[in-house]
Amino acid sequence: MIIGNGLIANAFRDADREDVVFFASGVSNSLETKAENFLREENLVKETIQKFTDKLFVYFSTCSIYDSSKNESPYVNHKLNMEHLIATNCPHYIIARVSNAVGNGGNPNLLMNYIHRSIQNGDKITIHKNAKRNLIDVEDLKNILIHIIEKEERNKIYNLAYLDNFSITDIVSTFERVLGKEAIKETLDMGESYSIDVHLIESCFKERKTEVYLENLVQKYYR
Repeated sequence: MIIGNGLIANAFRDADREDVVFFASGVSNSLETKAENFLREENLVKETIQKFTDKLFVYFSTCSIYDSSKNESPYVNHKLNMEHLIATNCPHYIIARVSNAVGNGGNPNLLMNYIHRSIQNGDKITIHKNAKRNLIDVEDLKNILIHIIEKEERNKIYNLAYLDNFSITDIVSTFERVLGKEAIKETLDMGESYSIDVHLIESCFKERKTEVYLENLVQKYYR
């Protein structure tokens, strides 16, 4: 059973299972501040757990939890609250903390969609040259999570992210090369990044060269 209709939910359509609830609905905007939107997801989580206690509950959380600059973020605090709610009320669960999933469609304000649209439209991109982001192909995310489920791993938290982070500068440069179009850029000496522990899933990646993985992502979804 799949709950949701966004990028991650759609990626799991061909991997749906009767014994698993893939909960990919709720707040997806990391800048969200409205309490009613957080409450809507919380109520849906509670209802789903109560209705399907016999199923494995898979919840998609966020790796932004590790970003020290977002410690006070309503979005991050909400995700942590949901994780606690699930861990204390759900008999069988997997919490998947996801970095920046990349695939077809999704929120137009996602990093990769934003960069692609800005280059195509000739809009200026402000680049924080010290900033890095972790990107993961949504198909890798799906395959890794299905592998975890089939191993019958339960009641654990997994970080679903790539092995390395990518600088915003490199991401924009890769888009320029693939699209054959130069971006209008303003570079500022600022930005930061945070590390994500992926040792539990490290062996699952076929492509282990950072620059190749990034190139493949842009070619695959934005060429």
